Amino acid sequence: MIYNVIGLMSGSSHDGLDIAFAEITNVRNDWTFEIKHAACIPFEKEMEQQLRHAATLPVPEFLKLHTAFGRWTGQQVIEFIETNALYHKVHFVASHGHTVFHDPESKTSVQIGDGASISGITGLPTITDLRNADIALAGQGAPIVPIADHKFFSDFKYCLNIGGICNVTINDAAPVAFDIAPANQVLDYFAQKAGQAFDENGALAAQGKVADTVLNDLNTLAYYQTEGPKSLANDYSQQLISIIENSNIANTADILATLVAHIVFQIARAIDRYPDATPARMLVTGGGAFNSFLIAKLSATLQQRAIEVVIPEENIVKYKEALAMAFIGVLRWREEENVLS
Repeated sequence: MIYNVIGLMSGSSHDGLDIAFAEITNVRNDWTFEIKHAACIPFEKEMEQQLRHAATLPVPEFLKLHTAFGRWTGQQVIEFIETNALYHKVHFVASHGHTVFHDPESKTSVQIGDGASISGITGLPTITDLRNADIALAGQGAPIVPIADHKFFSDFKYCLNIGGICNVTINDAAPVAFDIAPANQVLDYFAQKAGQAFDENGALAAQGKVADTVLNDLNTLAYYQTEGPKSLANDYSQQLISIIENSNIANTADILATLVAHIVFQIARAIDRYPDATPARMLVTGGGAFNSFLIAKLSATLQQRAIEVVIPEENIVKYKEALAMAFIGVLRWREEENVLS
């Protein structure tokens, strides 16, 4: 059976809407995929700020934003279909929306981007609310990608995504997935304070020196002392930012070098709890996969553990999460389980 699906993802980096048109095939319960077309639609500054602060809005304004973001998303899908000549080729849309509140302890996770608006504008069936089934079954609702990691990338023991938040899937017989630490959220924050959109290739961080005292303060935060499954809300990065801004580090390069050391340390610490008896491979995706300084530091650290870091083709690096939304939508369409809780 072949499903032609548009998957939509707006992630914790707040940089834009990822759109992937994927052909997903099932033959005797063996799943394969091909990303046929993909694009990232950047958010305008006003929308980015609205999404960042959505949880603080009064209820009427929050609901209006929910609708407006859904209508905007639907329009982006229409333009994507026109650009890639996909009329009458798409079976349905699977939209993650944008997370504005995440608190699994209260069994609550909210994504905005009204699915009815997307469907009304595109004329396509639209599947939404993709996280809450996992939370309802006592899961964390995040990371959301482990079922796709398990079905599409089972050749890799570890599937690491370095986005706004860094998360990992451990592809054991009974997969485990959890958020590790804030990543691009904090790296981009300090790069932007220095006048750059982001630290391209980690060039600034490569010039800096690690502040060991601050690194220790970051590594002793309470979240890191607990084992997965666990997940982070978008606002957790503020704890890291506060530690750094209250420290005596003044040089942006030193701040970024310290954050890279922190992220690498936490990745290694997380996977050390799930060792492999033989040499293993780690698939790395998300925007952080393009940070060559971070990847070099991570590769050197994991080489000591006989783990090879693998960066896949660019479309998978950029759009694996949008692909995962498409796949979760396919499973919902088939009325099959689409979570691993």
